[in-house]
Amino acid sequence: MFDLRLRRHVVIAQVILTLLVVPFVFPLVAMVRGSLAGLGWGNYRTVLSLDLLPRFFLNSALISVGVIALVLLCTLTSAFGFSKLAIRGKEIYFWMLLAALTLPEVVLLAPLFATVTAAGAYNTLWAVIIPAAALQIPFGVLLARNFMDGIPSQLIEAARVDGAVTWKIFLHIIVPLTRPIVAAIVVLVFISSWNGYLFPLLFLQTPEHQTITLVPQYFVGKYNNDQTKVLAAAVLTALPVVIAYISFQRFFERGLAAGALK
Repeated sequence: MFDLRLRRHVVIAQVILTLLVVPFVFPLVAMVRGSLAGLGWGNYRTVLSLDLLPRFFLNSALISVGVIALVLLCTLTSAFGFSKLAIRGKEIYFWMLLAALTLPEVVLLAPLFATVTAAGAYNTLWAVIIPAAALQIPFGVLLARNFMDGIPSQLIEAARVDGAVTWKIFLHIIVPLTRPIVAAIVVLVFISSWNGYLFPLLFLQTPEHQTITLVPQYFVGKYNNDQTKVLAAAVLTALPVVIAYISFQRFFERGLAAGALK
């Protein structure tokens, strides 16, 4: 029995956790050290002086906001239906939706490219927003449904007795109670959409439409593979995600602990 009230067990747990963290910390330390090699902070000044850098950040922010909005809209309404509404065959639809979790992005590239091109969305932000949101929705529905299953159905029945219709129950009862899981989904989706590389690389061709994750590749072409500036760009790319996670860490952990992973 592993009892964390005993000192030796606490020490063993700390050693194990430290060993688990090392493989993740080492690349980050190497990245920061590499970004300061050569010109030192001059590498960052070179990256920040790039005229297109604000545009890269803006495109990534627009894509992240668009993906989060679509995922929240589809996730919360779907989870509400699967959890609280009497829909014939809803379990079949639910498991069909979860089956989409098994599909890796790479096998979808060819059909997605044909669809985006046929729709005339190639080299637009929508070409990244819609596929990225579609891939995030199944996992979000799984988390949100598990959370909503813990909301007493008596609240909904009482609201119906008072004359509330379904959409009012969803807006005024379900949505306010799901804030913890909404925060967790927002953090997960933001990290995934901000760090997205494959879809922007495939669907966004001109620098004016590209995202911040393509900046290191831009520097490889512009400065003949100058690794110090590439690493400085990578550090700047990762900063918003780190700041967002630290800012929302409390809500993120509360959302998962409240039943998302039960």
